[in-house]
Amino acid sequence: MADSDTTGDSTTDTSTTDTTTTRTSATDTDTLGDAGKQAIDRMKAERDEARRLARKEQKDREDLAGRLKQIEDRDKTEAEKAAERLAAAESEVAKVPTKVTDALRTHLVALHEIPDEDAELFLTASDPDLLLKQVTRLLARAGEAESEAKAREAAARRNGNFVAREGHGLETTDADAAARIALGFG
Repeated sequence: MADSDTTGDSTTDTSTTDTTTTRTSATDTDTLGDAGKQAIDRMKAERDEARRLARKEQKDREDLAGRLKQIEDRDKTEAEKAAERLAAAESEVAKVPTKVTDALRTHLVALHEIPDEDAELFLTASDPDLLLKQVTRLLARAGEAESEAKAREAAARRNGNFVAREGHGLETTDADAAARIALGFG
């Protein structure tokens, strides 16, 4: 049937014994008789059927392996998608304090009328709590500086080293100037 030798000989055992002693010739099969021929045909049919079943099982295993791989890939893809969504969500959560800090910085600068240069120099925190501490400290230092300037001015007044209109010129009128000239002072 499907497996036939080109010489017409059939092989009974080719793996361990000498092939010349195990082959039967076409003339030997004639001497087997009908029962022997039927037995050989039946064995060949069983062998062919076993090979066909083995090929079918191999094909089924390959199909199942392919389906399993598709399922694993699909599941893997879902897992990867979930991991990507999780990473994106974590990234957005990490950006929230920065967004809050930026909005808070803008609000506090406008509310307390902090100069842009001072805000850029002193309000550098990326955490809202730390930014509030920086604003509090900046306002406290500005208040301290104002208080110190007022204290120095008050001390200078008490010590007599203060001239109220220092740096301001006297405004004179033409009549004042003419009177000074007439008196010989001008």
